[in-house]
Amino acid sequence: MGKMNEMKFQLSRRRMLRGIGVSMALPWMESVRVWGDVKSDSRQASQAPTRMGILFSGCGFHTHEWWAKGQGREMKLGKVLDPLKDFREKMVFIKGLYNAEALKGNIHSSQTGNLLSGAPLASGGRIKSGTSIDQFVAQQIGHRTKLPSIVLGCEKANPSVHKDYSMLYSSHISWSSPTTPTPLEVYPALAFDQLFKNKAQAGDESVLDAVLQDAKGLRRGISRLDQQKLDEYLNSVREVEKRIESAGKRGEFQGWRPTLTGPNMPRPKDGYPQDIVEHMRLMSDIMVLAFQTDTTRICTLKLNNDHGTLRFPHLGVDYMIHHLLSHNDTEDWLKVNQFFLEQMAYIAHRLDSIQEGDKTALDNSMIMLCSSMLTGTHNAKELPVVMLGGGGGRIKGGQNLDYFSKKDRQMCRLFLSMMDKMDVRPDSFGDANKPLNEI
Repeated sequence: MGKMNEMKFQLSRRRMLRGIGVSMALPWMESVRVWGDVKSDSRQASQAPTRMGILFSGCGFHTHEWWAKGQGREMKLGKVLDPLKDFREKMVFIKGLYNAEALKGNIHSSQTGNLLSGAPLASGGRIKSGTSIDQFVAQQIGHRTKLPSIVLGCEKANPSVHKDYSMLYSSHISWSSPTTPTPLEVYPALAFDQLFKNKAQAGDESVLDAVLQDAKGLRRGISRLDQQKLDEYLNSVREVEKRIESAGKRGEFQGWRPTLTGPNMPRPKDGYPQDIVEHMRLMSDIMVLAFQTDTTRICTLKLNNDHGTLRFPHLGVDYMIHHLLSHNDTEDWLKVNQFFLEQMAYIAHRLDSIQEGDKTALDNSMIMLCSSMLTGTHNAKELPVVMLGGGGGRIKGGQNLDYFSKKDRQMCRLFLSMMDKMDVRPDSFGDANKPLNEI
């Protein structure tokens, strides 16, 4: 082995581009050992890590258009799932799983607060749930990355009470402990800062400007293919920076700096102006960047609240909030459902375009979309679940699985299977003590 190869082999698995107040993890490169060494990681040292992303859309989906028939490339999909048709060979459609605790208590709040934990919920406005799968895994492996996890949302939490249960349950899917919902970041600029900034920087310095010198030094020591990969990656970071800056200048996101130390007008009503299309797209890009840079391997993205109030003027559906739309299987409800599935498709396309050795970032990921109920009529006797990605080569795609008639159909069995792909293997989780053999 030559001196150059020896030097590359000795690079730390946490090799980052660094600048003043900034650290930026690198994407996977064939000529640099980014991901770890044999002693510290159970997987082969040069392999990219497995990531876990969970997307949530409240209030379920269209009663007659959430379905899949057949397997693999020939799988036929209901209209809600049409945006995912390009990924049928990397898809696992799962029918019939449920959460027994969600059938107790009220609707909405007690169907959402334990969705990712299977834990019983406290009523009477009190807060007690269970640690969710994302945070349970983050507590086991989060030390390997800059951020243990990132928790994103496109609608603010609602602290009120509905039918004797706190609406915080319907506003959070990620829980750091039974009494602590994980802080939810709804501002794209601040979510972006979590990925790349260690502390507040002076002025408007770009993350890329801060690490440019280190990037130039690294570029001299990597292969031509990796130089191209590095350039593409840095350009993608710059693109998101520019979009966030532009949104801030338009006053759409919290990207600007105040010019007054106190208000010169009455406090406006709660909420913030936003273009929901751009908001969701930015959050989706930030999830991809987080995975691509290995800043974290665990991300949840709550597209809306259960019992949420988003409107969708870009779809011509601005006469009713999301929650009320869900009560009837109209064409407008189908449009909204497809809009949410388009976010998953967008993330999948982005990840599938990122090459990591002989796999793509999607092959090395598990992206699950779920809801608190199957349909807007509050049916939680089975939950809608679809997954994309190969889990690092350990999930067979093109599957259409039905557990509805089986005895052990706990949602938490799926979580045990997902944890296994992240090399986290508890004896039990929630109300399950064995994973799903098919996943």
